[in-house]
Amino acid sequence: MDFTEMIIETKEVYKGDFLVIENLKVKLPDGNVGRRDVVRHPGAVAILAFIDKETILLVEQFRIALNKTMLEIPAGKLEKGEIPLECAHRELEEETGYKAGKIEYLGTIATGAGFTDEIIHIYKASELFKGIKGGDEDEFIEVTKYKIQEVEAMIKSGEIIDAKTISSLMYI
Repeated sequence: MDFTEMIIETKEVYKGDFLVIENLKVKLPDGNVGRRDVVRHPGAVAILAFIDKETILLVEQFRIALNKTMLEIPAGKLEKGEIPLECAHRELEEETGYKAGKIEYLGTIATGAGFTDEIIHIYKASELFKGIKGGDEDEFIEVTKYKIQEVEAMIKSGEIIDAKTISSLMYI
C-alpha cells in the first residue's frame, strides 16, 4: 500500500529564531483530508567524541523544554548553508574545547518523525586535541569524561534519557 500523504495547503502558525511551525492540510491515502502540525527544524549534528577507545565526552546542560539538566553527547544545530561535517567540527570545539584529528560519519536519525522534520547526523570524533571552548552566550555547559560502560549503565537506569545519545551508541 502507498501511505503517501499529499500536501494540499500549508499554513505557517509560528516562526521563531530557527523553528517554524506549520499546519498542513493533507490528502490521505484513502482520499480523505486530514491535518498535520509539523515543526520545521534546520537539522543538527551530534558527536561521539572519544578520548580513548573506552572513554567519551558528555556535556551536561539545562534543557528548558523538560525543565531538567540533561547529560548528552555534544551536539548543535546546522547554520544556514552549513554542511554537517563542518558543523560537527565547529560544535565539538565550541561545546567541549576539543578538536578532532579524525571525524567519521556514523549515520542519521529522525528525532520525532510524527511532528518534526529534524534529523541529526551522528559523527565519531577521535584523535582529540585541545582547542578553544566557545559556545553561545546563553549556553552553559559542563564537559565530563565517561567510560562507555558507565554511559550504558546510566541509560539503563534512566539517568540518561536523551534520544541522540542513546541512538548514537548503536553505531559503535
